[in-house]
Amino acid sequence: MTIEEVLQLDANDPLAFARARFRLADGLIYLDGNSLGAIPAGAPDMLAQAQRQWRDDLIGSWNKHGWINFPTRIAAKLAPIVGAKTSELLIADSTSVCLFKLLAAAAKARPGRKTIVSQKRNFPTDLYVAQGLADMLGLRVIAAEPDEILGVIDSDTAVVTLTHVDYRSAAYYDMRAITDAARAAGTLVVWDLSHSAGAIELDLNGSGAELAVGCGYKYLNGGPGAPAFIYVAEALQEELHSPLQGWMGHAEPFAFVDDYRPAEGILKFLTGTPSILALAALEAGLDSFEGVAMRDVGAKSRSLSQLFVREVETRCGTEIQLASPREPARRGSHVVFAHAEGYAVMQALIARGVIGDFRAPDLMRFGFAPLYNTHVEVIRAAATLADILATREWDQSRFRERAKVT
Repeated sequence: MTIEEVLQLDANDPLAFARARFRLADGLIYLDGNSLGAIPAGAPDMLAQAQRQWRDDLIGSWNKHGWINFPTRIAAKLAPIVGAKTSELLIADSTSVCLFKLLAAAAKARPGRKTIVSQKRNFPTDLYVAQGLADMLGLRVIAAEPDEILGVIDSDTAVVTLTHVDYRSAAYYDMRAITDAARAAGTLVVWDLSHSAGAIELDLNGSGAELAVGCGYKYLNGGPGAPAFIYVAEALQEELHSPLQGWMGHAEPFAFVDDYRPAEGILKFLTGTPSILALAALEAGLDSFEGVAMRDVGAKSRSLSQLFVREVETRCGTEIQLASPREPARRGSHVVFAHAEGYAVMQALIARGVIGDFRAPDLMRFGFAPLYNTHVEVIRAAATLADILATREWDQSRFRERAKVT
């Protein structure tokens, strides 16, 4: 593809306006939004506003500025991004804590069943949470290959937990097919949307999904360690109960009574005091989607990733291998290439201003955030990668030194 054709793709991009909603350093090509999204332009002001409220109104801000309603008010901005009702979403806790809550609630709702089903090589925290819960409740975890999941769901399955878009390969599940199979077996599915939400089209209601969690700091651009979200379909909200009964999930938290009585609806899944500064930053991230059609996000995701695959394979030959599904309709918004010295190659790229990340043992991940990445950046990143490989620039001791975070 000629540079003129690439420039035309960016000129015709219906999301071109959204890049101005972020603060990205000049000359930097940031392809790691699948790990940590870029800072929204509005985040500093949003944080400063919350700090002023804290300074000027102190504890009165819970009422005066509506802090107490942040978990649901801000979650409502997520509804069109994931295809859910506002009454089905809540911002609270970390992804791991949210996952524990929903897995435990689902398992309790299916008494007598002894199995939690997940996938092999799932994101580690998802497996760790499932294993810990299984140990606590006397259950067992079955981790199957992704293409064998449907075959292991049976009458003993209490709950299925899957990551919608695989963090390694970017391959994703047919949400409707999995959900229908689970429902037919009388079980529930908890979806982890951490590598989906904000990057591709999602329709939780339309696909019949009943339970989900997701990360706030990847494609949703909520800042490092941003709170996660919980989705519980309205039809299940009365049946399920949170295993972490905190005062914010009480029907009358400021009655200060000894006995727990859960709040109605999604609010029962609150536990502790909301983190207001973190929620303020996440709100800025969600505001960056205002006026954005998720069908355009999905289409641009596929366009960026497919261009990258084509350019890398054309320029780099067989030295690296595609480790993601080739068809763009079968993968999320990141692309993975394998190289025996993948860590060193990625460090060399980062030194050149092309930011991706590495996952053991040999995977280089390149995440495409449709709101701020461009097709020109894709071409430049592929050219830089090809030059590093051709010159063996990566073959230096400084690029082999493993940092704590890869």
